[in-house]
Amino acid sequence: MWRHYLEGKDPTVHSISGDVLVQKQVYSPQLHNRRDVFVYLPPSYGRSHQHYPVIYMHDGQNLFDHALSFAGEWEVDETMEALAEEGLEAIVVGLANLDKQRIHEYAPFDTQRFGKARGDAYGAFILETVKPMIDRDFRTLPDAAHTGIFGSSLGGLISLYLFFQYRQHFGLAGVMSPSLWFGSGVIVPYVVEAPYVPGKIYLDVGLGERLGWMERIKTDTATGMHSASVRSMRDILMTKGYRLDHNLLYIEDEEGIHNEASWARRLPRALRFLLRR
Repeated sequence: MWRHYLEGKDPTVHSISGDVLVQKQVYSPQLHNRRDVFVYLPPSYGRSHQHYPVIYMHDGQNLFDHALSFAGEWEVDETMEALAEEGLEAIVVGLANLDKQRIHEYAPFDTQRFGKARGDAYGAFILETVKPMIDRDFRTLPDAAHTGIFGSSLGGLISLYLFFQYRQHFGLAGVMSPSLWFGSGVIVPYVVEAPYVPGKIYLDVGLGERLGWMERIKTDTATGMHSASVRSMRDILMTKGYRLDHNLLYIEDEEGIHNEASWARRLPRALRFLLRR
């Protein structure tokens, strides 16, 4: 049952803009666990019969409310409210992560270090459980061209993977600061060999980032290697046929580090690119 997120909460404590709903403890038969699912509805939703694109976003507890977030929020609701004034509206679905299970659910491939990947089961949860529920309960545009997947870090990695793995279902991908190092970079040959998927990809990196195994390397080297890996992915996507500033937007954020504040700052440009026809 969907409830208004602020129901029973002190609105002065929670940083919510617009209409955000929540359904508690949605069960996943694919993963055999439960999580909260959040839904942001655009400003015109309640006063029209319009149908809307849908963006599915990972790390749902970090998207809308500073009080719920781990280390700050993405300000998705504030961003969407501002984009609505430009005529860009969409439903945003936030899928909460499950803490220690996050690394397995956002992992596309098994690794010796992290063990069994559950990325395919997580993708099946989105497409077989969550998406039918969203399409049933809200006025959506359910086709692939109007359905996006979006995340950062490991969430960026799994978004890139799911875009190609479930190419009949996703036509939009937001890939922020992707952890391309995961599994010794096995995502690279996967993308190289994957068929071209019609749609749009937003890809970015902060030039102050360093991740994973690179934490053992001095900062300037780690940062350079991380940004170089994302730049290389840009080139791979262009080789596959994606055209810069047409159906591929690539951003290097000179001041960007690996945190929610950097992703929130880049979010308006990313969503504007993905949602603009």
